Amino acid sequence: MIKNINRKSTPKVIGGVVLRKNNHKKTINYWNTKQQDVIIDVEKPGRGYKHFLKKRDIIKFIEIIPNWNEISKDLDAIVLASSHIDCDGYYNNDGVVCISAWEKEKDVWLNEEYYKDHQSLFERLGIKITQEGKSFFCEFNEDQIKAYQLLHILLHELGHHVDRIKTKSKISAARGERFAEDYAFKYEKIIWQVYQEQFKVVF
Repeated sequence: MIKNINRKSTPKVIGGVVLRKNNHKKTINYWNTKQQDVIIDVEKPGRGYKHFLKKRDIIKFIEIIPNWNEISKDLDAIVLASSHIDCDGYYNNDGVVCISAWEKEKDVWLNEEYYKDHQSLFERLGIKITQEGKSFFCEFNEDQIKAYQLLHILLHELGHHVDRIKTKSKISAARGERFAEDYAFKYEKIIWQVYQEQFKVVF
């Protein structure tokens, strides 16, 4: 069954305000309140999906990101979020980065544009690819999923955050997807080797 044929990473806006019964005040959380430290949170992944990443993986990864103190300025939370079929991750333009849960079956179908945009990283990760027409069947193992979500999806969404906080208004990530993609690929290459050492994996 072909699924997620249009898989992509997009900076979606998520409202996510929780209200108490018979109480119209906003519940204080990282969606609506600035945090002193970066919160790492986990949502239920959703039926048919799983969080292959754990909180400890996020913490280990942060330790190897250069200039983390600068990058994390005004960053309130990194969330292992529930599944979103049309995106791998998203940034809410207000300090919350989300990484969507992955399919339990691990393997995914990608369209040609998405595959071509990420082909070089897929090859470095050693992902087995089978092409059928303009679709690509990608066979991931757990280490490859974690690496892709950290080395690309998380870095991509952090790119949106950096883009926003460097604008004069600090309201939105003005330079869009191209900036976030270039940011992710730049930092992925910088920390590629140390990532393998930190996570004790060789691709």
